[in-house]
Amino acid sequence: MQPDTMNQKNASGLNREIQAKIGQQLRAIYDDVVQEGVPDRFADLLKQLDKTPAEGKSE
Repeated sequence: MQPDTMNQKNASGLNREIQAKIGQQLRAIYDDVVQEGVPDRFADLLKQLDKTPAEGKSE
């Protein structure tokens, strides 16, 4: 097999079983982070940005 062919096969993707397992592991790792939500400080900054008129759109 030529190196280009091997790279294409390796880069072509993972089967569904492996993708599902990776997804389960990622959800287990990041579940706590998702449950924390957005910190109040960030939510306040986002609200301020929404109130600020966009520059260059006054025309």
